[in-house]
Amino acid sequence: MENKRTCLYDKHLALGALMQPFAGYDMPIQYSSIIDEHTAVRTACGVFDVSHMGEAVITGKDAARYVNHIFTGDVDAIVPGQILYGMMLYHDGGTVDDLLVYKMAEDKFFLVINAANTDKDLAWMRDNADGFDVVIEDASPRYGQLAVQGPDAESVVGEVLGLDCKELVFYTSKVITAADGSEVILSRTGYTGEDGFEIYAGGEQIRAYWDKLIASGRCKPCGLGCRDTLRFEVGLPLYGNELSKDISPVMAGLSMFCKLDKAEFIGKDAVAAQKADGVSRKVVGIELEGHAVPRHGYAVVADGKTVGTVTTGYQSISTHKSVCMALVDAPYFKLGTPLEVQIRKKTFPGVVVKKRFYDKHYKKN
Repeated sequence: MENKRTCLYDKHLALGALMQPFAGYDMPIQYSSIIDEHTAVRTACGVFDVSHMGEAVITGKDAARYVNHIFTGDVDAIVPGQILYGMMLYHDGGTVDDLLVYKMAEDKFFLVINAANTDKDLAWMRDNADGFDVVIEDASPRYGQLAVQGPDAESVVGEVLGLDCKELVFYTSKVITAADGSEVILSRTGYTGEDGFEIYAGGEQIRAYWDKLIASGRCKPCGLGCRDTLRFEVGLPLYGNELSKDISPVMAGLSMFCKLDKAEFIGKDAVAAQKADGVSRKVVGIELEGHAVPRHGYAVVADGKTVGTVTTGYQSISTHKSVCMALVDAPYFKLGTPLEVQIRKKTFPGVVVKKRFYDKHYKKN
C-alpha cells in the first residue's frame, strides 16, 4: 500500500530532505544533518512537520467522565486551556498509547495520539465508549501540525508568525482565528526538552506558516532523525520502545502520570498492584564507557547472562556520551549498578544512571 503524505510533502522535497517511510507516511528524516538540526533546536530554533500525528475530538455530555475512564490523568483537575500528558491502558496495565489531552471546554477534549497508533487508538476508544453520551471524531484529516522548538521559539512564533504566545506557559493552549477565518490551536508543548510550541491548523494554513518560518532564516527545518535524538536525551519515551502493550507506565518509570486517587480508569487496578508489589522489569538509563554506540534491540548483560534489552541508544549529540535506555530485570534497577551492552560480538561496560541524560529547558512560569 502506498504511503500517505503530509500537507508539506512537496516542501520537504524542495528542500532536499531525505524521505523515509514512518508510521504509514513518507516523512523527512533529515535535511542537512541530524547533528546540525539537533544543535539548532538546542541552541536556537527548529521546525518539525508532525502532521502525521493523529487527533481525536471528544464531545458530549459525558465527555469529561469518558476521558477520565480511558485516560490515566485526571481531567477534572484542570481548566479549559490546560493540557495533560498520560496514557491509555489495557486492563492488565499494558499501554495502548501515550498521548496529550487538551481540555478545550468542560464538554470538549482534543486528544493527540501517536501516528502509528491512530487507527488502533480510535477503535479502542470506541470499543470502550458504551454507557457514555459522547461523540468520538477522528479529526486527523482536518489538521496539519508544526512543532517550533528551541530557546528562540517564543520570539520566532511571535515575530515571524504573528501569533501572540508569550502568555502561554508550559502545557497550556489557546484557540486563535487565522486570517482566513480558520481555527488554529496553539500550545506550549513539544517533544524535545526545549521551550517550544505546537501548532494545529488546516493544511493550507500549515503550509503558509511553514513558508514564513523557512523564509525567515530564523528557524531550521528539522527531520524525525533529530526529533528522536532530542526526546531521547531528556528521557522522553517513544511508544514501541519505552512503552508498549508489554511495558506498563510503572515499568517505564511513568507511574506519576497515573492518578490513582481518581475514581477509576481502565488499568487502574493493575497499576496499583504493580506499584504496591513492584515489577519484574523496568526501563533504566545506562551510560557506557568509551564511544561504542548502543542501539535498539542490543542485549544488556550482567554476570555473563542477558538481563535486558536496549530500547533506544545513541552517542548523545549534546553530551558526547554513549548512552541508552534499556528494559532490564529487577535486580539491576538501582543507580550505579554495573551492566554491559553487547554490541556485535563484544560487550562494553557501563553503569545504570538516570534516564534524563540532558536537562530540560521548559518555560513553566
